[in-house]
Amino acid sequence: MSGDRVRTVRAGRRTLEVHRPDKVLFPGGGDVKEYTKGDLVAYYRDVAPFMLPQLRGRPLMLERHPDGVDGPRFMQKNTPEHYPEWITRVELAKEGGTVCHTVCDDTATLAFLADQACLTLHRWLSRSDRADRPDLMVFDLDPADGSRFAAVRETALWLRELLGELRLPADLMTTGSRGLHVVVPVDGQDDFDEVRGFARDVAELLAAGHPDRLTTAARKKDRGDRLYLDVQRNGYAQTAVAPYTVRALPGAPVATPISWEQLDDPDLGPRRWTIADAVEQARTRPWSGTSGRGRALGPARRRLDALRGS
Repeated sequence: MSGDRVRTVRAGRRTLEVHRPDKVLFPGGGDVKEYTKGDLVAYYRDVAPFMLPQLRGRPLMLERHPDGVDGPRFMQKNTPEHYPEWITRVELAKEGGTVCHTVCDDTATLAFLADQACLTLHRWLSRSDRADRPDLMVFDLDPADGSRFAAVRETALWLRELLGELRLPADLMTTGSRGLHVVVPVDGQDDFDEVRGFARDVAELLAAGHPDRLTTAARKKDRGDRLYLDVQRNGYAQTAVAPYTVRALPGAPVATPISWEQLDDPDLGPRRWTIADAVEQARTRPWSGTSGRGRALGPARRRLDALRGS
């Protein structure tokens, strides 16, 4: 400790300075707990063994809140020049130019980003060495305003059943905000347009089976009180919140991987875990049952087309 303005911490193989560690990023009040920048850095250091495998090699978009969740938000794609040289970067094409994205490959980078008041890490669904070939497919189950979480739980089970018919294993994650993400590892042989098209067809088939409960309508005014099956994250340069990342909401909720069995927990909700207990959940390794190798979409596409035809 070197005073209340700077704190020295060990993060992996590096020693870093945390500036203004006592600065409140998540104000408390009532039943909501207060968390400081020092708390955020400590959480990301502790969760690093479980989070880094979900981040390595993936370009990031960083959501920064220098004055905490009640202050302005900055969505940062380009890596600033003042970032340490040991932080991995990757320059990728965008329309009309390139973007130099930050890549988080180690604990020190996680801790440094927390010191920069980066609360939430949004990851690409592809890795930087094959940026145009996603190895993840994500379905975002986004409930209508005022809907009960039971609708999200029900939809996740319907989607799991359909993906099972396609022989695609899937993982489940609370978003830390409103709903759930269903994450499907794929083999990285298809481009983003093909993966998004596949996800769209799955979502439309599911919605067709439950037209009064589900929708794929992109415009909010067209959804009514139906749950939105959002597949738009499955596009080049689009991102999804990373597993174990903190959300910029009161109480510091965390986007947390869960097992399918935990879907039955009556206490489950999108903000069930916070930085106070998400590491404990991570230690259960809820995604260990899914094969690490992604599945090819070719056979799944044939099965899907057969279902759609019937």
